[in-house]
Amino acid sequence: MSQKIEGTPPPAVRSTGPVGGRIAPAGADRSNPVEASQPGDSLRLTGEATSLQALQRELSAAPAIDQARVAEVKQALESGTYRIDPAKIAERMLDLDKQLGGG
Repeated sequence: MSQKIEGTPPPAVRSTGPVGGRIAPAGADRSNPVEASQPGDSLRLTGEATSLQALQRELSAAPAIDQARVAEVKQALESGTYRIDPAKIAERMLDLDKQLGGG
């Protein structure tokens, strides 16, 4: 997937501005509930933004660290059986570069 980064956001993404039309100054009391937006305000997400939100929800539900893999690598390091395969590392780096649109 390749995207060009430009200085202007795409027209499908619009900001509705601050909730209730007010911005609290820095250091202001923010303990009061936030007011709901006015009925005329709207926000439309692009398909890509919706996909990114779904991906974010999916990733936030997954554990950040695979504890079983950490234990496996730790045991292999302690026993001296951990092997580094430079060709496999290079292959995965090239795969990642392709996925990110580098070639």
